[in-house]
Amino acid sequence: MTLPENEIAQRKDAIRKQAHANRKEQAAKEVVSQRITDRLHRMPQYQSAAVVMYYVDVRDEVRTRHALPDALASGKKIVVPFCVDGDLKLFHLESMDELEVGMYKILEPRTDLRELASKRGEVAELDLVIVPGVAFDRSGGRTGHGKGYYDKLLEHARADTPLISLAFECQMFPEIPVAGHDISMDFVVTEDAVYPGRGRAE
Repeated sequence: MTLPENEIAQRKDAIRKQAHANRKEQAAKEVVSQRITDRLHRMPQYQSAAVVMYYVDVRDEVRTRHALPDALASGKKIVVPFCVDGDLKLFHLESMDELEVGMYKILEPRTDLRELASKRGEVAELDLVIVPGVAFDRSGGRTGHGKGYYDKLLEHARADTPLISLAFECQMFPEIPVAGHDISMDFVVTEDAVYPGRGRAE
């Protein structure tokens, strides 16, 4: 049964609030995040990818900053997103020194480097996309903050590019209600498991 859009939105809001509270209470975030990123790096999808989009963690998200130096040293091309006027742009990250604290105390690509042609990333070149989120289910259902930034970006990812989210187990719910524009993940990686999702299959 397809739910009306307003009911989907209400259910998502309730799940988001609970997930934010759960995530805030998550103990030992650094240690647990290390377990999650270690699990990610062992996945064949990660190991075979030449170009990887990583996110830089903010607030209570699964931490990625500790894993980025290893990713940069691995020989892979690492791309990170940043937001401009409601759209996500991609930046080719080669050193942690290329990040700075931005307006909202978020670590993001330095403004003096963003317009360099050599620093621009393209969605079509990505072999793997690591997607943050607020709440997930074990079928790859995801909800973010409700702005749709990642959904807009992921619409243009190649069909063969795996979409992988990182989450604490406390962010997992029995079911995330999905609307037509929502994009499901191929995998959700937690400290306990790798959950295969339905991805972008119809």
